[in-house]
Amino acid sequence: MRRPLLVAAAGLALAAGCVLAVTAADDGAPGGAPGAVRAAAQATVLAPGDRQDAPALAGGDLDGRPVALDGFRGDVVVLNVWGSWCAPCRAEAGDLERLSRETRSAGVRFLGVNTRDRDRSAALAFVRAHGLSFPSLHDPDGDLLLHFPPALLNPQAVPSTLVIDRRGRVAVAIGGAVTDEQLRPLVTRVAQEDS
Repeated sequence: MRRPLLVAAAGLALAAGCVLAVTAADDGAPGGAPGAVRAAAQATVLAPGDRQDAPALAGGDLDGRPVALDGFRGDVVVLNVWGSWCAPCRAEAGDLERLSRETRSAGVRFLGVNTRDRDRSAALAFVRAHGLSFPSLHDPDGDLLLHFPPALLNPQAVPSTLVIDRRGRVAVAIGGAVTDEQLRPLVTRVAQEDS
């Protein structure tokens, strides 16, 4: 019964320029698979024993400066996958920037992964338009996204957001757009954990 709705939603998401993630959490099973990507409203913090290590990500940011996920070890990292062409990415950008500023003192850092923008100028224009202060890795071909298991980060789902704990393990995996109200309690809970 849910299949026609999912197909229709996927068609609308494609028309909007973004891709909807349909995951194990959406298949009707109670709670879905542990560690599966979920929509923001159903996202939960994984128990520390259920978390997978985030892969090593490194590359140039939108200005060509080197950035590596390992450089954020010891902090909670909110990793957001976005593209300048993606309408839901534009919708969530203000909330992500606000949350980035307001959680920095709690040891939370934000890192973007700009995907499928071959021309950095489009991505830089997006950053300026939304006042984003956190760095973003430039990943025009989506190669960095392939480092993640699809259960944690579907490379076709843009936007996507991961919350990575202070030990470098993925604590939350969200497919689709997220709001401040949805993401803040998840980030706060991970930030309050002992490392």
